[in-house]
Order: sequence, then C-alpha cells, then structure tokens
Amino acid sequence: MQHNSLNSDLFKLGSYINGEWITKGGDTFNITNPADESLVCTLHNATAQDAEAAVAAAYAAMPAWRAKTAKQRAQIMRRWFELCMQHQDELAAILTAEQGKPLAEAKGEIAYGSSYLEWYGEEAKRVYGDTIPGASRDSRIIVVKEPVGVVAAITPWNFPNAMLARKVAPAVAAGCAFIVKAAGETPLSALALAELGTRAGLPPGIFNVIATNRSREVGAVLTGDKRVAKFTFTGSTEVGKTLLAQCATTVKKTSMELGGNAPFIVFNDADIDEAVKGAMTSKYRNAGQTCVCTNRILAQKEIYAEFAEKLTAAVAALSVGAGTNPNVDIGPLINAKASISVAEMVESAIADGATATIGGNKSEVGPCFYPPTVLTNVTSQMRLSTEEIFGPVAPIIEFETEQEAIEIANNTRVGLAAYLYSRDIGLIWRVSEALEFGMVGINEGAISNEMAPFGGVKESGMGREGSKYGLDDYLEIKYLCMGGLTS
Repeated sequence: MQHNSLNSDLFKLGSYINGEWITKGGDTFNITNPADESLVCTLHNATAQDAEAAVAAAYAAMPAWRAKTAKQRAQIMRRWFELCMQHQDELAAILTAEQGKPLAEAKGEIAYGSSYLEWYGEEAKRVYGDTIPGASRDSRIIVVKEPVGVVAAITPWNFPNAMLARKVAPAVAAGCAFIVKAAGETPLSALALAELGTRAGLPPGIFNVIATNRSREVGAVLTGDKRVAKFTFTGSTEVGKTLLAQCATTVKKTSMELGGNAPFIVFNDADIDEAVKGAMTSKYRNAGQTCVCTNRILAQKEIYAEFAEKLTAAVAALSVGAGTNPNVDIGPLINAKASISVAEMVESAIADGATATIGGNKSEVGPCFYPPTVLTNVTSQMRLSTEEIFGPVAPIIEFETEQEAIEIANNTRVGLAAYLYSRDIGLIWRVSEALEFGMVGINEGAISNEMAPFGGVKESGMGREGSKYGLDDYLEIKYLCMGGLTS
C-alpha cells in the first residue's frame, strides 16, 4: 500500500539487499505520518535472516569495491551527491511524510546529508600514509591506511537522511561495504538514498538497507556477526551501551553518537538579540528533537529577565502545524508518546516552581504536537535540566559567576554540544576550555557541517563524524616493516 501523494519512484516499500528490493514474504509493518497519524505505507518487515543475507552480500561485494581506486569511488560519490540534490524536493517530501518536520527544514536536511557524500568523495583521494625513519640502516617503516571492513549501522528517526549519510559516505569512500538498519519509524529516506546510490553506480552489496521494526533481533545479527568489522550507532546512551556490550563479543571497532544535554550559556556582556536568535536556532529546530539541541539555557543574573522576555517574544511568533503546511516552523514530535513525555517533564518542573512564560499546555493541533514553551525560575536539579527533553521546551536557569556557569554546565554524565554567548575573548577561551563537551558553539547556534568533526565526550559516545577526522573511523592503520635494504 502506498500513500497517494508520494508517487515518486524513490518511494520504496521493502529492504534493499545485494542490489535487490525485498518486498514480499513474511509480515509487514506500518509507517505513519506523525502530523495526523495517518498511514503513509505498509512495508515488508525484514527478519534476522534478511540481516544475515545483507552481511553476506556486503562481505562478498567488498573486495571488488576496495580494489577500485579512490578516484573511481569518488566519481561515483560525486554522481550520488548530484542525484540527491536533483531529487531534493522528492527526498524532502518522503522525509516529511515519515518524520513530520516542515518541508523547508526537510529540504535543508537533504542538502546537509548530501554534503557528506560530496565531502567524503573528495576526502577519499586524500587517505595519506607515512614513511618513518627505520630503527636500523637496512630497514624502513611504512604506514598505510586500509578500509576497516564491512560496516554495520543503526540510525535514528530524527534525521533519517543526514544521520545515515554521515555514516555511509565515509564508509564507502574508504572502500568499505555498508549495511544499515534504519529506524523503524523512518526507513523510507534510507531506501530512497539507496536507490539514488545505485543509480550513481554503487555495485550490488555495497549499500544495503534493512527496513524492519524487529530492532532487537536484527541488531543482534549486526553486532554479533564476525564478518562485520565496524559498528556505528546514533541514538540514546542507554541503547548505545547495550550495543557496545554486544559488539564486545567480537571486539568490533565502534563509533557511537549518543545523547546530549547541551547547555546554552548567555553572559552579561553578550549581544542579547544574537543570543536569542542562536537559542531559537539551536532549541527549536526539528521541534527540539536533535541531540545537539539546547537543553538548558543558563542566563547570567543581570540579563536574565531581558533574555527571557525576548526569547518568549520570539517563541510567540512560531507557527505550529503539519510539515506540509506553508510557513510552519514547528512540526509534530515523532509520536504521541514523545509528546506525553515532554508534557510530563514540563508539568514536573512547574510543580517544582518553574513558570511557563509561553506554552506549557496541551497542544490543540494534534496528539503528536507540543507547543513551543519557555520556562523561567528553573533550577539545575529539575528533571528537564538533568534529562534530554527532545521537545520544543526551553528552560532558563539563572547563574551569577563564570565558575557557577561552568559547574552547572558540566554537571551531566553526557558531553556532546555546548553553546556560549559573550564578547569577552578571555572569558570565551576560559569557558570553552573548561566545558566538558566535544563541540562548543561560540556566539553561534548552528554548529553542524560536513567540514567539522561532530561527536562527544563522556557518555555522549566515541568517534567523530564529518571532517578529515571522520574518515579515520572507517580506516585501520597498518605498519609495514621493511628490512634487508642494504646490500
């Protein structure tokens, strides 16, 4: 069954394994549109056996792909990038149908995800090694970098195109074959990306997509099979820990991009209007459903009231509705359960003394929506200060000193992104270096791009995505010791 408005030939209804669409046999599962909970389509539900077939296909296909020159792989990736941008509107429509975000934002995600295909196609040609002076006159030390092997990935629903592109691009650029279990809520974007990869020239078995809601059994295959050399995951810290434990049985190389609890610190000397603009970008993108979203705003005492007032005014201008409606800023959360979870956090904070300057009530748009909310009089002990909100709620905490801000910001077991606004260069350096986070936005609310290394510290994971550093996660270093060189 297929949604009538999605008549694109990129709209696929099964898994993609070894260059073939698996659309029949076994049971099915439904994809629904979170804007109105209507049925988008019914998909073939892949099994553990399908996952094993994908691993076998990737393992068999990889030697020929690895043997291609970096330039040959780069040319295919360039075509893939160009096809994605040519089909940007279709890809965005599919993404909005399954995930809910506004169409303009979905188009932005397609461009962002595609940028990784372009970047890593170019970086593939720059996988450099080293020669090192030998330990003796008749020896030389050579260091080369080789593809790690078959890569398996599990990707999330909040950025169903970009989070996948950030992983598949460096993997195939390095010469690896790739398997992804896309999120059960949003597999259509992954399937469309695979279709365009095939049109660009990816051989069968190099990019395999498993569409399923059997996360546990398919995940067990991907983490447990010895033929999978590398496993990469974006999602919650709790699930990441489980997957890491499963990968330990075969000592896989892993990279994990896990949960965040981003502080957004506004100092007295900041440009308040710019800080509000940055907070709006960071907090309310994708209805607050991003791992680098501002989770806690820390405003210094002197400017606290002014910042809260201006942020509230900016939030009041936001339009809420279905992603297909024109001029909508905030779409639905991924499902009704997510909306209930956000509501419970807000209710708990208000019961503990917080004040909603806007929002904080049930949405009238639909069960998956939550109104954009600003909370003042928030303390760092409240639940929404210690947990990831994943919704359009901005809690504002007051602080007095630089040291207090650093202590509040760092008082979390995760460390993905942080933000600070100030015009004092000394303070900027001190605070940036003291923050225990993998990324810091300084007078900037949007930090993600393909040129920069994206990733966290502490329980936010390991490894980096994007930049030249992101390619290293898909390469192994090999040392060649050459002896007997003197006559």
